[in-house]
Amino acid sequence: MKSFIILSAAAVLVVVFALGSGVYNMGASEKHWAITEKAITWVRESSIKAHAKNLVVPTIDETEIATTGAYHYDSMCIICHLAPGLEPTELSIGLYPQPPEFYERAPVTDMEEKLNQTKKYFWVIKNGIKMTGMPAWGATHDDESIWAIAKFVLKLHGMTPEQYGAFIVTDHGHGDHHQ
Repeated sequence: MKSFIILSAAAVLVVVFALGSGVYNMGASEKHWAITEKAITWVRESSIKAHAKNLVVPTIDETEIATTGAYHYDSMCIICHLAPGLEPTELSIGLYPQPPEFYERAPVTDMEEKLNQTKKYFWVIKNGIKMTGMPAWGATHDDESIWAIAKFVLKLHGMTPEQYGAFIVTDHGHGDHHQ
């Protein structure tokens, strides 16, 4: 047992030394090692699921989703996550990992899955994700606005440019991208 502990500690020290010596490239221009990618994805998804599971999704009417959620998304999110009909931006191209393009995802029809996905979107929008470029919008936005954004992001799944354009009609103070 003592030998196992010594060998384990030595292995940890070798890994720490190797990573600290620069052998692992932290540059966003080079992808993670496959095992690193799998570990990061597992940790990220597990963390989001664990932190979001007990959230209670409030009832928000469609007008609020359109006036608050759509406009915040259009003004703050499209530079990274894009919108239907938009070409990738210099920022979205340079990010690693690549931010999801929500309109390319299949629409969610199962009510329980919709609730769970909305909770996850809310948690990520509010808290951000370390080392991804995803900011924590909870520092500048109230929960009601973040819930509206989360519900709009879910509506983006499978949305066409024409459908998106119908949501984005006027400027609400963040800048107008689609008029």
